[in-house]
Amino acid sequence: MARTASLSGFPEWLPEERLVELHVLDTLRRVFELHGFSSIETRAVETVAQLLRKGEIDKEVYGLSRLQEDEGEESKAAKGEHHSLALHFDLTVPFARYVVENAGYLAFPFRRYQIQKVWRGERPQEGRAREFTQADIDIVGDGELPFRYDVEIALVIAEALSTLPIPDFRLRINNRKLAEGFYRGIGLTDTAGVLRSIDKLEKIGPAKVAELLKTELGASEEQAQAALSLAGIRTEDTSFVEQVRALGVKDDLLEEGLNELEQVIAAAVQRAPGKVVADLSIARGLDYYTGTVVETVLVGHEQLGSICSGGRYDALASKGNRKFPGVGLSIGVTRLVTRILSQDLAQATRTVPTAVLVALNNDASWDAAQDVAAQLRSRGISTEVAAKAEKFGKQIKFADRRGIPFVWFTDDDGKHQVKDIRSGEQSDADPATWAPAEDDLYVRVLKA
Repeated sequence: MARTASLSGFPEWLPEERLVELHVLDTLRRVFELHGFSSIETRAVETVAQLLRKGEIDKEVYGLSRLQEDEGEESKAAKGEHHSLALHFDLTVPFARYVVENAGYLAFPFRRYQIQKVWRGERPQEGRAREFTQADIDIVGDGELPFRYDVEIALVIAEALSTLPIPDFRLRINNRKLAEGFYRGIGLTDTAGVLRSIDKLEKIGPAKVAELLKTELGASEEQAQAALSLAGIRTEDTSFVEQVRALGVKDDLLEEGLNELEQVIAAAVQRAPGKVVADLSIARGLDYYTGTVVETVLVGHEQLGSICSGGRYDALASKGNRKFPGVGLSIGVTRLVTRILSQDLAQATRTVPTAVLVALNNDASWDAAQDVAAQLRSRGISTEVAAKAEKFGKQIKFADRRGIPFVWFTDDDGKHQVKDIRSGEQSDADPATWAPAEDDLYVRVLKA
């Protein structure tokens, strides 16, 4: 992880680092499928109009154009046309478009997971790359989506993160209805603007947020302090309900949001104890969220930022009068893997998938060695065959350099032996029945 990249913000892993990333991806895939989520993949590009429908992140979007236009054709991007193309910056907006276009072929509620690369023009630093992998799960309904799915999504993500080689984590959960109803109740009508200001709380602090609320949204000192009081509430159980009510604000939307958040936290206390907190400072910057909102931090690594975020969106996808409300969460896989590697939180047990190197007695033994390798592979044992009949010492050193734990020898009489080059132990073996210990059969990723 200490090496210098030739192009910052576009991570490239070494083979042993990629094994850690693959472990994370395979683990997430397994958990998602255990909960009935189906895999999809969407195209890497969308129209600019589609990408910028909700939320203000246009400065981060990478536009897409050919290096050389046809003769006489002016660049659409230069003309500012909304049908020009750009790389997607998340997977939720493309997924909404996918649902609308394929609604006639999907069974609702539709449960999907999606693991793909996305692109954002951010300033590269640890935890923030320009090209990175996300792993999303969403549940989308046709016309309506029961609130219970908000609860389920949080529990699935808590389970998925618990299976990864990462430190302890906390899902910080709020509800936009709760926040918007509260702001409405204290007389702040630009609730989206207040949410965007509150979303900056951890970056710039309460004093500057209060100043933003007053100068940009016309809030009084009393209103600004009330908004900050709400954002200061954080509990590991449902006691936040009484703390909010103690602030003395009345609003129907506030009550609806309180009830929804109470359901999520109550279920989490029972089924994922210690993993979820009600944190009323969580706002999420994108405007398409309408209810539950989530951000997740690693305990002791809070400066990394959120490793998993998302929430409820009721109006992102629609087709005429038909609406497709959804709820989903997105895990920042690259952000997680970067921290795992930079802090040595976990590592692969070897650098290559190969468990066995079949050595050559002489060049004429290559075909027989391939037969041995084929037998081993047929039983799921990853095997390579040496390319040259060098001295056995050199072939063993080659295996050691590659990180291969076993070397297979066949003498001129057809007798087979296998050597564990870590311990030096060598024993007779039959390619039709021999297998390494379970711990050596596959590369494992172990938590430090």
